[in-house]
Amino acid sequence: MTGDHEAIDTPTDTSDGSELEAERAHLARAFHRLEATRDEAIAVRSMVEVGRGGTQQARWEREVIHENIANRLAELELGDRSLAFGRIDQDTEAGGGSFVVGRIAVSDDDAEPLVVDWRAPVAEPFYRATGRDPHGLVRRRHFVSRGRTLVDLEDEFFGAAAGSTAVTVDGRELRGGGALVAALQQSRTGRLGDIVATIQGEQDEIIRAELPGVLVVQGGPGTGKTVVALHRAAYLLYTHRFPLEGQGVLVVGPNRLFLNYIEQVLPSLGESGVQLAVLADLLGGTTRVQGRDRELAARVKGDLAMARVIRRAVRDRQRPLTRTAEIPLGSRILRLTPSVSERIVAEARRRFDTHNAAVRHIRSTVLEALVASHPHDLEIATVREDLADEPAFRELLERLWPALTPAELLHDLFGSTALLRSATPMLDDDERAALFRAREPEGEVRRRIWTADDVPLLDEAREVLGGPPRSKKKREERPDDEVRTYGHIVVDEAQDLSPMQLRMLTRRSLNGSMTIVGDIAQSTGAWAHAAWSEVLDHLPDRHDARRIDLTVGYRIPGPLMAPAIATLTMAAPDLTPPVAVRGDGDPPTFVDAGADPERILVDEVRRARDVSDEGNVAVVVPESQYDDVVELLTEAGLEVGRGPRDGLDRQISVVPVGLVKGLEVDTTVVVDPAAIVAEESQGARALYVALTRSTQRLSVVHDGVVPPWLADMAEATAASAQPAPVFARPIEDAAPAPAPVEPDGPASQGTLFD
Repeated sequence: MTGDHEAIDTPTDTSDGSELEAERAHLARAFHRLEATRDEAIAVRSMVEVGRGGTQQARWEREVIHENIANRLAELELGDRSLAFGRIDQDTEAGGGSFVVGRIAVSDDDAEPLVVDWRAPVAEPFYRATGRDPHGLVRRRHFVSRGRTLVDLEDEFFGAAAGSTAVTVDGRELRGGGALVAALQQSRTGRLGDIVATIQGEQDEIIRAELPGVLVVQGGPGTGKTVVALHRAAYLLYTHRFPLEGQGVLVVGPNRLFLNYIEQVLPSLGESGVQLAVLADLLGGTTRVQGRDRELAARVKGDLAMARVIRRAVRDRQRPLTRTAEIPLGSRILRLTPSVSERIVAEARRRFDTHNAAVRHIRSTVLEALVASHPHDLEIATVREDLADEPAFRELLERLWPALTPAELLHDLFGSTALLRSATPMLDDDERAALFRAREPEGEVRRRIWTADDVPLLDEAREVLGGPPRSKKKREERPDDEVRTYGHIVVDEAQDLSPMQLRMLTRRSLNGSMTIVGDIAQSTGAWAHAAWSEVLDHLPDRHDARRIDLTVGYRIPGPLMAPAIATLTMAAPDLTPPVAVRGDGDPPTFVDAGADPERILVDEVRRARDVSDEGNVAVVVPESQYDDVVELLTEAGLEVGRGPRDGLDRQISVVPVGLVKGLEVDTTVVVDPAAIVAEESQGARALYVALTRSTQRLSVVHDGVVPPWLADMAEATAASAQPAPVFARPIEDAAPAPAPVEPDGPASQGTLFD
């Protein structure tokens, strides 16, 4: 255990059996009313049915009502989740009352509250009350539930009724210690669960923070920053239903494995209207994105200089003629001179904000110039019709001012050394070469698979190009490619985002309201930031940014933090690790694979599975060894999931270290830590991430060589002494991992299990 505080015991019933039965009876009544409310909502839906012969207005009204009822039914669907988390008793002498706090509000037939929503102002003392500031409470009662069944009660008293010293961690009082530990000790399911029953004071401060401006949440591993940010989204929607319901709330995660992991949290809180996305989803359309670029290319593509590159690339496609163009029209020859074309291009640049908006204007003015070039009178309508299918005319327009999609622009730019040289005078030869990528055969742009690092460039290109030219009717409709903005945006793992990615998110912020979540110590990408100020430089600044730090670690037991703290000292010596709530637990195990790495690794994974019982196990591996480890464990008869493809749905999942950030499991088996440090650009930070995923157990399988700061621990806790190291770690001679990454995981480059 780290920090100076009392250990937390398991829940104990501080009330007699009659009180427990009384609370059960109250909850049974609340559940009955909840079901009655569901029945009422279903009955309303049947009353507004409109047949096929109904009017358009009636059908529209029916759809609106059905949508509202569907949302309401989703809110009322609890499944096996508990309805209520506890009760607060206010000082009756001050005119207070008692309220049961729960997941959603439930009222009796007289509209009196049986359960108040956890987000309601009256429920705030349940999460904020401390011995120093009881917020008007004399008692706070915590319900300990298994599913819908109330199994125990735990009471905290305040003021004159207080009978014991509050449990504190790092100077902060913990709320409902027994209920908290009971929740922390539950096995993980492969999906992040809500913490609405056990929210602590420092977490509630973030959840209920004011809406305007950018809020930065810095939190080490296990502090609950991700789930707190999701609860904040639910709270903001409840508190600011108008206007946020119409404006939209967006949650952006680092990858699809992460989104799959968190997708159940908001529905469990009664909010189904929040959009979960990775950056690529915000492009819309059919753009295919997978994998990442190598570090140099990712670094170049993430730099703000690429915004200038895109604009120069577009301007390079707005090209006045260098010699007179001749267009046949029957027996006539129509001409467009360089000087006239230069005037046409200059005028279009002056009049239009986006490139594609000028395409129709260019066509019209070129037609006028061609007609004017002939000495005899010509009807422009006739010329327009006659030239519609003339190849020379289409080639002229394509040469002068082509209509472009973002994909076409980048496909042409990255596939041409001449265009790259013209658009990137600020880059050196190596940086320019990192951007080059051969064009698809026959220019089939739709076949191109883009990387995650291309996404903000495609978005920037859309901003400069604008949407494709439209007919008059289409121009009167809402553009289907218009960038959608949101009333609030939550961004997780923001410490890894490049300036161009942050610029893309800022473009989607309607009013500058954002919650930015991450841990500087876990910055591991090509654009790993050293301080939050580097991130804030690229975000909206309409209001002063605020920062709140989460300092208490709830997920990771104290003994398991030892190797992580040693690694953090190397990775980010200026940062302080979170203080662990739990002081008990198994210490980490270091396993020397010795001369038989295949057998020992399989045995260790099998042991981790058996010890975890129903809990899940993540085998975290270096990128280069991913395929080898999957194949080894599969051939050994273990049912394993491929993390990038299957998420954490299997009991055993193999996950490359680059995708494990933000996840939590019961047991982690970290394979070859020295290879992780050697392969990753931020090696010590990547290892820090890998070592901080467990809630119960951690084992580190190595080949006899570990990073020097872990050597003493490995020697002291070695499970066995094996002779020669045989792990083939790609430290100096290994080939770099190919990019982009394959869809179900990184391509193997090692020969670990040959």
